[in-house]
Amino acid sequence: MGSNSRQWSETMRRRLRLDLDREQIERAVVDAMVERYRREGAPAIDGAVDTVRRLAAEWPLALASSSHPRVIDAALQGTGLADAFRAVVSSDEVEHGKPAPDVFLEAARRLGADPSDVIVVEDSLNGLKAARAAGMTAVLVPNRSIPPPPGAGDEADVVLDRIGDLDPAAIDRDLEGRGPAPRGPATATRTRS
Repeated sequence: MGSNSRQWSETMRRRLRLDLDREQIERAVVDAMVERYRREGAPAIDGAVDTVRRLAAEWPLALASSSHPRVIDAALQGTGLADAFRAVVSSDEVEHGKPAPDVFLEAARRLGADPSDVIVVEDSLNGLKAARAAGMTAVLVPNRSIPPPPGAGDEADVVLDRIGDLDPAAIDRDLEGRGPAPRGPATATRTRS
C-alpha cells in the first residue's frame, strides 16, 4: 500500500524469490491489470464517480496515486473521469511512494496550490501519513472492501463514512472551528478556481 512500481515489483521479486527482474514483474502485473480493466471495467467505490464530477465542477482536482501511470489511465478511461482532473500524478513519477509526501507535493505543485490549502482524500494509512507529511488536510474515507488498519482514523483530520459526504467547504468550516490549522490530495484545494 503506497509503494511505487519500482518498490512493489522489487518486493515481489525478493519475497517470492522470482527468477525475473523487477522490470519484467512490473510489466506483467501492469499489463494484466490494464487488460482486466479493459475486459471487466475499472473498479470504483460506490458514489466516487458522481462525487468526483460534483467536486470537479467547483474545485481544481488532482489525482495522486501509487498506481502505475498505465493503470491510472485505464482506470480514468474506464470510469469516464479522464477529464475531471487538472493534474494526475503517479508515485512512479516521484522519488518515493507513500507514506512519503512526494506524490501529494507534486500534485499540489501541478495545481499551483499551496500544500496547506489542499485536502487529501484517502482510504489507506500510508496515504494519510503522506498527506500529513505534506502538510495537507487528511480525510479518511474507509474502503469497505479493503479497510484501513485499526487506528488509521487517528492520522486523519476528518473521517467520513462514504465518499458522497465529501464537502471541502464544510471540512474547512469544521477545521477552522477547531482552532489551529490542521497538521496536514488527492484532491480538492480550499481555494476556488
